Amino acid sequence: MDDDEARSRVLETADELFYQRGITAVGMAEVRDGSEVSLARLYKLYPSKHHLAAAYLQAHGKQLRARLAEAVERAAPASEGSRARLLAAFDDLRGTIEAPGFRGCAFVNAWAELGGNGRDSHPLVTEAVQEHKTLFRDYLVGLAEDYADPRAIGERMHVLMEGAMVTSALLGADAADQARIAASAVLDAAETGAGAGAEPGPRSGAGADAAQKA
Repeated sequence: MDDDEARSRVLETADELFYQRGITAVGMAEVRDGSEVSLARLYKLYPSKHHLAAAYLQAHGKQLRARLAEAVERAAPASEGSRARLLAAFDDLRGTIEAPGFRGCAFVNAWAELGGNGRDSHPLVTEAVQEHKTLFRDYLVGLAEDYADPRAIGERMHVLMEGAMVTSALLGADAADQARIAASAVLDAAETGAGAGAEPGPRSGAGADAAQKA
């Protein structure tokens, strides 16, 4: 087994154990047993559990973002415009919440479990969480490209999606439905220029035309 295969096995095992049970509850020996990678090799790849936790979060985030992008492309290709693509992201969020084994946002869970603003004690984990949230936000900003202020729209969509993930612990998939309704209202305001602080409507072009029809 080369290092790439060992790393893949370790991350796959860590993803399952850390997400389902929490980072502090899982020992490195359990990761060793699940991955069938020796403890010596495990520590050679990841010098501490915080290194492994950060690597797990980075890999988990990359997978989540890729899966979301694929789902949005299937449901709403670029030609359908920003409105359809943003709302498709909320539709995918509902499916995520309904999936078996869903335990909320892995990044919020890790952030809460390891002390929130714990940069001094858990800098690697903190950075991994912040990196994913930034990349996720930037992806939504990219989806909002038809609007006059894509960053403002994308950031609002980001807050709504993050809120749905957190409140899903109480509301289940209805959290995604409510977030989608709120997102649609934000987009309506942006397209009509109504409401305090609302952006002007979508930019002209094929994408904007599609957004207006959605």
